[in-house]
Amino acid sequence: MTGQATQREAADRYGVDHSTVVHACKVARQGALDALAAAVPGRPGLGLEQAALEAAQVEIERLRATVTEQAVA
Repeated sequence: MTGQATQREAADRYGVDHSTVVHACKVARQGALDALAAAVPGRPGLGLEQAALEAAQVEIERLRATVTEQAVA
């Protein structure tokens, strides 16, 4: 529950037994905990194409700097 209503108030509002709301809260809480436990921290890795593209961009920039340096000298 988000603190907007008590479990008893929610049960009364939706016309269900209090134990139904308690069970739904337990299932939701456990589902959230399971999802968090299964999560891998950090950003997802780069795909092969994205990694190759970034490596090529770094190489282009290195070559550009080399050519500029030689042109100035």
